[in-house]
Amino acid sequence: MSGRRTDKHGGGVPENSRRRRALVLGSMGVAGVLIHPHAAASFALAPPPPLRPRQTGARGGSPERVIVNGLGIEYEVVGEGEPAVITPGGRFSKDTPGVRELAQALARGGKRVLIWDRPNCGGSDVGFDAESETALNADTLAGLLRALDMAPALVVGGSAGSRVSLHAAVRHPDVVSKLFVLWISGGPIGLASLAVHYCQGSAQAANTGGMEAVAALPEWAEVIRRNPENRARILSQDPARFIETMQRWAAAFFPLPGSPVPGLTVQDFGSLRMPVMVLRSGASDLSHPRRTSEEVHELIPGAVIAEPPWPDNEWLMRQAAAAAGEGLFANWPRLAPQILDFAAGA
Repeated sequence: MSGRRTDKHGGGVPENSRRRRALVLGSMGVAGVLIHPHAAASFALAPPPPLRPRQTGARGGSPERVIVNGLGIEYEVVGEGEPAVITPGGRFSKDTPGVRELAQALARGGKRVLIWDRPNCGGSDVGFDAESETALNADTLAGLLRALDMAPALVVGGSAGSRVSLHAAVRHPDVVSKLFVLWISGGPIGLASLAVHYCQGSAQAANTGGMEAVAALPEWAEVIRRNPENRARILSQDPARFIETMQRWAAAFFPLPGSPVPGLTVQDFGSLRMPVMVLRSGASDLSHPRRTSEEVHELIPGAVIAEPPWPDNEWLMRQAAAAAGEGLFANWPRLAPQILDFAAGA
């Protein structure tokens, strides 16, 4: 285990808001030339119609649905035993290849595993009422674990899911028994691309064509197809307010001084008391830099850093495979032995 790093920047002193906005807008201008804006973003919504909360019965059967903080959340539970939850990255649903397979592998190891669609993903409701999308998802994760009587749980997350899991552990430490994170997004290039990916396209569509144009974007096709009421939720938004939200959520991707992860301070990391394992990112991974994973490890008291069960260029290989129609998380079942060993430790 490497030594702990002392923060040299005063531990999370808030940045000047004008400077942060300039950084965001500037990064969008540069990244917009380099990256086709996928424009996955979330929005302000009218209250969804009431849904009947349902607890899962048969483990690993058809998806269930429950209201959490006013949003309908689709989920499944696989296996019996000690509770665990898996959160993937991007806006990928629980059905993306590799997620359910990892849940099944953990279930064979004696875990009761929750897989879920975050707000703005899969079959769940779209949502916006939070200071950032990460905070929205973290609060929803905590509420879902409580609603299903699965707290505290072993919390596993990768890429955007690692950010959500870290925020959940800071904001709701009572729902996290142990924390296992990998592929932690960070660095100027990686974070600038997230602001573009999640916010720019939808904001631009709202600016030029109103909410009808946002609802027509390919990025929202799955959540509308799987949950048709989401279209009405999108159309109910005021375009000007929606654009302001995208600006705020884009700015939230830039971390505070001394912190490697957006939305968390150095003190937040130091407050974590549950066992934590961080997988070291590959040296070739610009989306989840190796240094980011090492800094997160250094900032969390007692955290353990470990090597992943794949080669250094795994992220690059998975991106190429995804372009050919395979899943980014298809190799996640290989994590099961490492996760189970970590869970079994003191």
